[in-house]
Amino acid sequence: MIDLMSKRKMFFLLSIVLIVIGIGAIFVNGLQLDIQFQGGTQIVIQMNDSDYELTEVSSIAEEISGKIVTAKKLRTHIADSEDKIDLLMLQVGTKESLDNQTIMSIINTIRSEYDVNKGNTFESQSIDPLIGAELLRNGIIAAIIASVLIVFYVWVRFSVMNGLSAAAFALVALIHDALIMFSVYTVFRIPLNESFIAALLTILGYSLNDTIIVYDRIRENSKMHRRSNVKELVNRSVVQTLSRSINTSVTTVLAILCVYVLATINGIDSLRDFSFPLIIGMISGTYSSIFIASPLWMMYKLASKRKIRA
Repeated sequence: MIDLMSKRKMFFLLSIVLIVIGIGAIFVNGLQLDIQFQGGTQIVIQMNDSDYELTEVSSIAEEISGKIVTAKKLRTHIADSEDKIDLLMLQVGTKESLDNQTIMSIINTIRSEYDVNKGNTFESQSIDPLIGAELLRNGIIAAIIASVLIVFYVWVRFSVMNGLSAAAFALVALIHDALIMFSVYTVFRIPLNESFIAALLTILGYSLNDTIIVYDRIRENSKMHRRSNVKELVNRSVVQTLSRSINTSVTTVLAILCVYVLATINGIDSLRDFSFPLIIGMISGTYSSIFIASPLWMMYKLASKRKIRA
């Protein structure tokens, strides 16, 4: 049987390195907040086609506005038709919205630069940062409430494993997954938006499910193999659930990967930015259940036994 528990320090080190890289990326790239969270102005212009560079468009808008501008390409269907139209979205994240003169100057300059038809539509809207701040606050509260309920559930269900310690390490695994997802956003400079909150809550549930499967196997084996020591018990349980966890994770990741590819091909940035961190989160959730929560609980039990003997 593979002795995974003897390699636990290697697994811990890998997680620490990834999280440190993510935190370090904040100092290098800065923390990117979407316009929903920081407020500002959003401009959408109907283009003739998608044959233009986003960096060039951003530079034009930044020169006119004097603000940092994020540019995205969008494609959408025309109502009651299979035809698609190309849209350019400009997001100017500032506490104060741009005035109408600056907005029209940006629109007219881009139209002139890329020979956009005069009949093509455009729209602009100001976004209040208070709405985004409330959404972020509610998302954090939801994550905290979910974590508390998770701790209580695991505590009660796995009382035979010293429920409180099992719940605590399940929570550590969830925090690990949240930090890994956050690292993906900071390293790849994906702006934090409502998709991050949705992806995070999704991963919390997925990761907990994997952890419960491993815990359940530990509980069953503790009754069947009473003479086994803690390390053998946890290692046997992890190995027995390893193939199931990996197969489930691979199947789920493949489904989300299809969504990511579809979103990338069709230029659906919001769906792409949601599905990519979700893929990483699914992998992290499986990893943390097997290589974080279980080894930590094992180490706690071994330390408790040594303390009793001393």
